[in-house]
Amino acid sequence: MSAPTPTRHPDRPRPIPAGVRALASVLAIRNPSAQQWQDLGERLNVGDEPMDRLVEWMAATGMEQTRPLFERALQDGIDSVSDAPAPLREFFETFEPLPDWADPELLSIGQRALRRGGADGMYVARDVSLLGGYQFSGFNKTLLRTGALEKGSNKRFAETMQWAMDVIAEGGLDHLGVGYRSTIRVRLIHSFVRRHVAAMPDWRPDEWGLPVNQTDMAATLVGALVAPAVGAMGMGVVLSPSEYTAVAHLTRYVGWLIGVEDQWLPKDFRDSIRVLAHTLTALAAPDESSKQLAAPMADDPLAWHYDSLPELRRRLARAQHLSVTSAFLGPKALRSLGLPSYSLPWYPLLRLPVNLARSAAALTVPGGVDRADHRGRREHAKLLRTMIGADASATIGESAAHVSRVA
Repeated sequence: MSAPTPTRHPDRPRPIPAGVRALASVLAIRNPSAQQWQDLGERLNVGDEPMDRLVEWMAATGMEQTRPLFERALQDGIDSVSDAPAPLREFFETFEPLPDWADPELLSIGQRALRRGGADGMYVARDVSLLGGYQFSGFNKTLLRTGALEKGSNKRFAETMQWAMDVIAEGGLDHLGVGYRSTIRVRLIHSFVRRHVAAMPDWRPDEWGLPVNQTDMAATLVGALVAPAVGAMGMGVVLSPSEYTAVAHLTRYVGWLIGVEDQWLPKDFRDSIRVLAHTLTALAAPDESSKQLAAPMADDPLAWHYDSLPELRRRLARAQHLSVTSAFLGPKALRSLGLPSYSLPWYPLLRLPVNLARSAAALTVPGGVDRADHRGRREHAKLLRTMIGADASATIGESAAHVSRVA
């Protein structure tokens, strides 16, 4: 018998951000049907069965013995593990090969499309998707119990950005590529978090469901890959129709790798907006945790690394990123996050003509896409260095390392 739907699931679909609502309306996407709405609530109780089963075996057998085997299979392939235990072999033989429906050419086009969004695409991911995601307090219950406040939002986003850079790197999703390895590692960490947080005495499954559940995972997936591509249009980063299709295909494959169920994996661009819109209607409303997590992130630029005029540039960066958040989320969302209710959206307005010109050049001038691709890579690398410093690194999973040790 399935567990009752957690009480965090509202009685009816919640309003969604205006930009997503407008796009969904253009694409004739309606609110979830009664069955879809029920599924969104029920999947709050569902994790990632293949990885959770593997982690259960790893913990029962002993992490000291099984974690090195997992890492070897992840790095060099399951065939490199002689006499691999059946649970390990079963998992990697399922997810190591490219599924029949995955198109390597489409994946490559999607990767390149997201790379050419450059720093502005990443700003949407940071200032809109991640920061705006703190409005949805259901996510926050898990984050706070994994030490999000202590570890800091700057570190968390740096790790998330490193994962995204690995996923969209040229060849990153090839056999045993860096994006494949990073995504499977994130999937393992999610399972550790689920196991660890669900066992905490203050976790309330009747209210919140399962930590890192299917509904939240689906929302996070499209928020990390589709929303930045769509949102960047607001700053003039325009892709071709075929590129938006490729981004949706990339999202489908990465979602499959990370453990999202098939019903939440977008089949095309319209379907990716459907998943985004439907999951947003089901996410919990903001509460005090929204402010606890958002305010420190808004101030993170005040500690970023600049070679010249650091104090001035830090204050400018904070204002810049708040202007992006304000432009895309609006006053009501800003108040729910405990941020100034209005910041002049000067940065998106300044970038709009620049990015429109660059997008036109990329789509019409011979070699334009390649030049935009190279510029985007440089901007990504520079942003990551600015955030964490030239001598530091963003190690995926480091901020949740203590969870894997006690899981």
